[in-house]
Amino acid sequence: MRAVPDLPRWLGLAGLLPQIGLVAALYAGPPEWHEPAALLAYLYAGLIFAFLGGTWWGIAACAPAAHRRRTHGWVWIAGVLPSLIAFAGLTPLLLGALPIEPSLVALGGGLLISPAVDARLGALAPRWWMGLRLPLSLGLGALTIAAALA
Repeated sequence: MRAVPDLPRWLGLAGLLPQIGLVAALYAGPPEWHEPAALLAYLYAGLIFAFLGGTWWGIAACAPAAHRRRTHGWVWIAGVLPSLIAFAGLTPLLLGALPIEPSLVALGGGLLISPAVDARLGALAPRWWMGLRLPLSLGLGALTIAAALA
């Protein structure tokens, strides 16, 4: 595994800042901030999860044709799942059928297991990919679950 280039590393880490701020607001902010901060934490994590799926889709699209055939399409499926998971968790919230906490935990769990997909990309991804993805997925997943526990 190679060292992560500076720009993706710093931009990736900067991508954790909104969730850090929202979790801080949930734990230390006034009570009236709780509901909007929890919803924003869900929306941000869902947005990033969908973005991650888009990166998987892009990696699949850029793969040589012979390699795409050998993957049997699993990368394409994996690329669509994060946005569907985020949407599925948002729907009951907007319909008032569930509190936000179960959706935050489910989304955080999805982020925590997403490195399993990254690891299976193998030669399709840059050599430094796991060095970038692992801390970001674990960080955002843990922060999202922390938002649920606030």
